Amino acid sequence: MTDAPDPKPIAALADEGPTAPPRSQWRDVWDQFKTHRGALAGGIVLLLIILAVFIGPYLWPYDATFIDIRARNQGPSLAHPFGTDQLGRDTLARMMAGGQTSISVGLTAMLLALVLGSLIGVLAGFFRRLDGPLMRFTDLFLSLPLLPLLLVMVLLFREALNSTFGPEQGIFILIVVAIGVTSWMPTARIVRGDVLALKEREFILAARSIGTTNFNLITRHILPNVMSPIMVSATLGIANAIITESALSFLGLGFPPDFPTWGRLLNDATQYLQDYPERVFWPGLAISLTVLAINYMGDGLRDALDPRIRGR
Repeated sequence: MTDAPDPKPIAALADEGPTAPPRSQWRDVWDQFKTHRGALAGGIVLLLIILAVFIGPYLWPYDATFIDIRARNQGPSLAHPFGTDQLGRDTLARMMAGGQTSISVGLTAMLLALVLGSLIGVLAGFFRRLDGPLMRFTDLFLSLPLLPLLLVMVLLFREALNSTFGPEQGIFILIVVAIGVTSWMPTARIVRGDVLALKEREFILAARSIGTTNFNLITRHILPNVMSPIMVSATLGIANAIITESALSFLGLGFPPDFPTWGRLLNDATQYLQDYPERVFWPGLAISLTVLAINYMGDGLRDALDPRIRGR
């Protein structure tokens, strides 16, 4: 005959307080992101750059368009830390104004590319009949030479948009649309692959068995589970858009000459490279730091949002 179990351990367990609530997924993502030192440093650098270009003009006494011929071609000083250009305009003020334009173009073009890529990727992965045509359409865009295509788009639509929206707004819309339309393909292919794997999972089959419509399946079950690759593509898309806008402005096909961007400042500085080499250094450094910081953040987000890596 076996002895009856001692009721004391059971009573002790019953007297214990409530267990701690489960950790949220985003808390785990943040904890994993913090372990990536490069991503954390990149986030800090990017935040400082954004604060400098968007808040700095309100604190700096010089305007980006103020011309002072008597102060032209000056080197770095206390009054002008980055020096002045050939018209006496403060280089630091123009750097901050150019950063506003370059970062705004990067963010807006990234959003457009993200919407197009996610839409085409979800439709191609979820609907079998659309998979072939949409992926061949994606392959067609991938095979096109992007820089010549961008140049053709700028030359064809520049005058029409400038006459309708003005020289600054028109070229902003043109560059954003041109970059967004030519950079959605990697996002579409990544999202399509994830959707193909997700739609065979048990929770999708269970939702379909109870009569859930395709629209609800996509919006409630598919899209939330493909947000991690979309967010990684977003960070890398900003960097690519900034580089593309800088390249167009450097070639003289971007914003007007009196409207500063980092690429335009780099283009203007090449004419005085031998006499004033520091003018090339500042916009080049700003572009390099911004793109490098965003790329490091993308690497950190990719590791943090991947459940196979998180927690290692």
